[in-house]
Amino acid sequence: MSFSPQSRVWVYQSDREFTASEVVEIQQKLSAFTNQWQAHGHQLRAKAEVLYNFFIVFKVDETSASVTGCSIDSSVRILKEIEHTYHVDLFNRFNMAYKVDGKIVATSKEDFETLISIGKITPDTIVFNNLVQTLEEFETKWEVPFANSWHNSVFAHLL
Repeated sequence: MSFSPQSRVWVYQSDREFTASEVVEIQQKLSAFTNQWQAHGHQLRAKAEVLYNFFIVFKVDETSASVTGCSIDSSVRILKEIEHTYHVDLFNRFNMAYKVDGKIVATSKEDFETLISIGKITPDTIVFNNLVQTLEEFETKWEVPFANSWHNSVFAHLL
């Protein structure tokens, strides 16, 4: 299924890595959810997937039906179920994620600040911008060097 570059995207980051079996289970839950996800009785062109065993990403192509407050609430309910079942936090926007040698590391804002100040996170470190809102932004601005991210404007003074 192809999606418009203007498709809406929501990124939720876990505070820990999902196991391989958890990813399979969660992906099944997400697929079942998106297959019946509707807005005011209209089926949404949607996909949800687990990426890097840390991120749950929802994509909705609104060319046929638009997302509504109620449909967003239903997606939040499935995420809350996942949180409860797997004992993770998907809604803490102060959890930061970055890459080290191709591996994803998730950490608290405080630890992230410390890692910057001691030089473990540099301007070239790949960080995740979970604030992207469209598929086009997701594809071009989700995984970016620290120097090109919103993180830089908030934490640059620590470099």
